[in-house]
Amino acid sequence: MVWLNWQHQKVKHLLNLPALSLRQPFHILTITLLSLLLPLSFLLLSRFSNAHCYLLSLDSFPSSSQLSSFLLSFLLYTNPSVLYLLVSIISSTTLVHSLTGKDVVTFASESPKPILRPRLYTAWIFICTLQVCVSLGIEGSIAAGIDGASSTVGMERSLLSRLIFFLGLHETMLHWSRVVVRPVVDDTIFGVATEERWAERAAMAASFGTLWWWKLRDEVKSLVAVAEFKLGTEVLILSTRSGVADFVTWWLYYLTVTIGMIKIVKGFMWLGMLLLCRRAVRGSSPDSSGDEDKV
Repeated sequence: MVWLNWQHQKVKHLLNLPALSLRQPFHILTITLLSLLLPLSFLLLSRFSNAHCYLLSLDSFPSSSQLSSFLLSFLLYTNPSVLYLLVSIISSTTLVHSLTGKDVVTFASESPKPILRPRLYTAWIFICTLQVCVSLGIEGSIAAGIDGASSTVGMERSLLSRLIFFLGLHETMLHWSRVVVRPVVDDTIFGVATEERWAERAAMAASFGTLWWWKLRDEVKSLVAVAEFKLGTEVLILSTRSGVADFVTWWLYYLTVTIGMIKIVKGFMWLGMLLLCRRAVRGSSPDSSGDEDKV
């Protein structure tokens, strides 16, 4: 009887091995895909910004007979309004974290322990809302023929500004992943908070770099180019809904650029501190003190 129980436990253990081996890759894949919701939100907002500018002038934009007025109104006003709110919250908290090193709002646990349910429910609502907005918005923009890369504004961004925005958006995505995405995925897969691994950072960096090279680097210029174009032609009126939307996208662009600049400054400060520490260690080494005594 004891032998049968031992065999039963052994079989259960062997059956659970594949599930245990698949948890880690599934965990990394889920975090990576949900983390990409943030850069996809910026991609969608850039398309909406471009659509607001050329809604009446583009012949290729579908008429009301091709696209229902309700869907068009939802794509150009309701959906972007929710995205503006969510992305503004994420970007603002990322800026505060970059400046102070502290999280304004966090849903994650600081140690491997069960996550509080109210925090988890809030994170779920945040992720589901962003998921629905991005999914409907991208599908609707494809159906409507909206493409930020086809913008005729003609205002190219310099390589340096693109690089700074790239770093800022990557930092914002990491903050979104750590504060909102990870608690939900950890609780769903493991039931407790887990530590971040280098494989997750590598997967997110690779996926974000691919998305940037494929779409973002060409379309994200509409975030700021449309607003600056309207400012140059004196047609940006903040009292109108389109003018407010253009101002918010312009603000989000330069907020992300600010986050990127803070990241660069911190990188130079870290490098400078590293060089100073090495000099201090060399100056206090026994060999250097012995040479001074001989002199």
